[in-house]
Amino acid sequence: MELTVPADGGEIWADDSGGPGTPIVLLHPGWGDSSIWLPLMSRLAGNYRIIRYDVHGFGRSPAPQAPFTHLGALTAVLDHLDVPQATLVGHSGGGGTAIGLALASPRQVSALVLLAPGVQDYPWSQDDPYVAEFGKLAAADDRGGLVELGLRTWAAADTGPDARAQVSGAVRAMFQLGGFERPDPPAYDRLGEITAPAVVALGDREYPMVTRCAESIADRIPGCHRVPVPGADHMLPLRAPDLIADLIREHAP
Repeated sequence: MELTVPADGGEIWADDSGGPGTPIVLLHPGWGDSSIWLPLMSRLAGNYRIIRYDVHGFGRSPAPQAPFTHLGALTAVLDHLDVPQATLVGHSGGGGTAIGLALASPRQVSALVLLAPGVQDYPWSQDDPYVAEFGKLAAADDRGGLVELGLRTWAAADTGPDARAQVSGAVRAMFQLGGFERPDPPAYDRLGEITAPAVVALGDREYPMVTRCAESIADRIPGCHRVPVPGADHMLPLRAPDLIADLIREHAP
């Protein structure tokens, strides 16, 4: 069932499979939208209540009209759908949102499946070549250049049409945010407070800056398991849907 969720910043497009199964909430990356989960959803259909949504300006959600946070968007979706507890599957920045809820409202999170996760307040290196190139292209409004940078950086294993659609859509979304995006509460120094079972999956062709961040997150979350994904780049939902489905089955109660 597709629906519109009111939230800070405006409306959010969401999709809820319904049913009595354990709720699984899929949180898309900053370099993609909720359509990135389609290969995974077909592998889980019928066994879980699967919920996904597009952050303001991404995918089918309209551009924001007021300030918003990613944690606020997730909370709005869960409240609107009356979901008291769920397993959160977060990819990249979506992993940071999942971590934020696990810290802010531990009872709402039964498990964390984190795919190449990042958190906003990780000490990202400002000297990294990607950071400098992104800033240069964004300042020049070079959207084509940003798409190619995104593909080189995040889709090293396969820059084909599926990855290009995700990256191109994300670049369009970035220019729709209108300065309304606000940071979630700090999380990096609080990772040791997480009580939910957690797993971090990471491809061996991931961009090095993200590899360092994801490994640091796994180190800091108590009891967190690590799962290597051979041959995979950052686009894990496109590269390893079977593996991710298995991780969800292992961690969803």
